[in-house]
Amino acid sequence: MPYRPTHRQLEYFVAVAERGHFAEAARACNVSQPTLSTQLRLLEEQLGAELIERGAGRARPTPVGLKLLPLARTVMSSLDEMVGLAATDADNLGGLVRLGVAPTFGPYFMPRFLPRLHSMFPALEVYIREDRPSALEEGVGNGLVDCAITPVPNLPDAFASCVICEETIYLGIPAEHPLARVRPVTIDMLRGSRLLTLGRGHRLYEQVQTVSDASGARLSEDYEGTSLDALRQMVSIGMGLSLFPAAYAASEVSSDGSVLLCEIERWPIRREICLIWRKGSSREQHFRTLAGCAVEAISEMRVPGISEAGS
Repeated sequence: MPYRPTHRQLEYFVAVAERGHFAEAARACNVSQPTLSTQLRLLEEQLGAELIERGAGRARPTPVGLKLLPLARTVMSSLDEMVGLAATDADNLGGLVRLGVAPTFGPYFMPRFLPRLHSMFPALEVYIREDRPSALEEGVGNGLVDCAITPVPNLPDAFASCVICEETIYLGIPAEHPLARVRPVTIDMLRGSRLLTLGRGHRLYEQVQTVSDASGARLSEDYEGTSLDALRQMVSIGMGLSLFPAAYAASEVSSDGSVLLCEIERWPIRREICLIWRKGSSREQHFRTLAGCAVEAISEMRVPGISEAGS
C-alpha cells in the first residue's frame, strides 16, 4: 500500500505554512513543538521532499510545499465535512431508517406517527416495508430492515425491543348472530362457533387459535383472510366470528353496523406492540429515540383499547 500522510501531519503542515512559525503552529494545534516538528519531518521524509524552509525564527513553504498546500487544505476540509455530515445524520437518526410494520397495526398508526417523526427529524428518510410479523422478525435478523413495529409475544435473545403500547383485541360478531344480543359474552358461549382468522405468520392467527382451544370453537383454516378487511367482510355476512385489534376496530369497524364488537368476559385478550431491532446494533440509541416518538404518537391517538407504554 502506498504511503498516505496522516490527518495530523497535514494539519501540522498547514498550520506551519499559514503561521510561518513552528511555536505558533504548535500552540494552534495544541501540541508540543517537538511533536509537531517530528511529525512534519517524518512527512517530508516519507514524501521525499522538503515542504517547509526553516530559517532564523521563521518558516515558509518551499516551492514543493506551495504546490502541496492547496491539496492539504482540501483534504482537511473534506475531513471536516465528513465529521459535519456524520453529526447531521446523527441528529436525524442516521439519515435513513428501513422500518418494517405489521399490516394489522401499521396502516392505522403510521398516519399519526410519520408526520410527527418528520417534524422532529425533517432530513430523515423512512423506507417502509409492510409484512407479516414472522417475516418482519426474519427481516430484522438478516438486515433486510433496520427495525420493525410489530406485535411481539416472545423474542429470541438476538433481538432487543421497546414496548410502544398495549392493544385490546375484540371479538367481532355478525349483527344477526344470537351472541350479538347477549351481554356479557363468556368464553364457553363460543363453543361450536366458527372462528375466522388471518393466515399463519400473523400473531392474530395464534390468538384466534388460543381462543378456539380454550372455548371449543372451530378454527376455520379453510377460510383464512388475507387482511383484516377481508375478515370483517366475511364476519359481516355471517360466515363466522373473528378477532379485531383496537386500532383497526376504531378505524374501520366502529361505524359498521353489520359487525358488533365486545370483550370476552373474564377472558381479556391483549397484545403488546413493540419496536424491535438486532441486539448489539450500533444504532440502538436511534431506535430508542424512534420508539419514544412512537409512544408520543400513541398518546395523541386516544383510541379506546390502546394504552401507551408504561400507563
